[in-house]
Amino acid sequence: MKRLPQWAWALAVLALVLLFNLVLTPGFFHIEQRDGRLYGSLIDILNRSAPVSLLAIGMTLVIGTGGVDLSVGAVMAIAGSVAACLIARPAESPLGGINLHRSTPLILLAALFAALLCGLFNGILVSWLDLQPIVATLLLMVAGRGIAQLFANGQIVTFHLPSFSAIATGSLAGFPNPVWIVLLTFLIFAVLVRSTAFGLFIEAVGSNPVAARYAGVDARRIKLAVYALCGVCAGLAGVIGTADIRGADANNLGLYLELDAILAVAVGGTSIMGGRFSLIGSIVGALLMQALTTTILTRGVSPETTLVMKALVVVAVVLLQAPAFRSWAVGITRRRPA
Repeated sequence: MKRLPQWAWALAVLALVLLFNLVLTPGFFHIEQRDGRLYGSLIDILNRSAPVSLLAIGMTLVIGTGGVDLSVGAVMAIAGSVAACLIARPAESPLGGINLHRSTPLILLAALFAALLCGLFNGILVSWLDLQPIVATLLLMVAGRGIAQLFANGQIVTFHLPSFSAIATGSLAGFPNPVWIVLLTFLIFAVLVRSTAFGLFIEAVGSNPVAARYAGVDARRIKLAVYALCGVCAGLAGVIGTADIRGADANNLGLYLELDAILAVAVGGTSIMGGRFSLIGSIVGALLMQALTTTILTRGVSPETTLVMKALVVVAVVLLQAPAFRSWAVGITRRRPA
């Protein structure tokens, strides 16, 4: 019998959450189309999970090498501030003097380039200076929001540029644009790690960096690459968040989302110790986190209970993924009284 993938448990719990809503939440599965766009709770789950899904895709590669990136939320804020300041061009901002003629493609590239630089900074600290990943990325996690606020001069920079806002608020074939962005990003990364040797190198570095080095794998370049890619994913998430609210809020954009991304990756079956990762599992984990949040809010449960409920589900899924726990549970069920 073929062994189920680790993310199958997260998928099973996601199915249970959806089944719960099917039975007890009227209209949860109702989808309607207005002005060429689909609306409904299921569409909202797909749309609202997009930022965490993007962060989880990049985080999966980083954790696959045995590292972690705590700065992705701050990188979101940096990318958002860069984009908003290049559009609004406030006089007090250091970016106010740069004129990209409100070109959405150029602004998007500039924001992603800033995020890429952040990822490269983390990668250099981890791969070339041999700092512990949690310490190296904590530096940018703390300083990153300061940099974002510096770009915005400590203000919430608002703007009006419909072509840029459409990144988050527009739709294609009925589905919100963020859903398509996640799908395209996932496909690109899936081809990168499964159709090339890059994925094998990540697993080798995460499993045994010494053996990987003797096998000819340049662990430094691999780590530098995954942190850079993680930065780009965070930049995409930041652009979506900024386009959605039509402004840059350096204090709140991406706040604590790095924790949701790590949870999504862990729930999706990626080994936190490195060496084994699953992109599709991380997407399932992100959808599960958002489905739980939507379900709790739909049921009228107080918002402060959301984190507790999510934590309990995460613990349950992680336990189900553990072979030792499954063996113990099977032994308990099979044990007969004397």
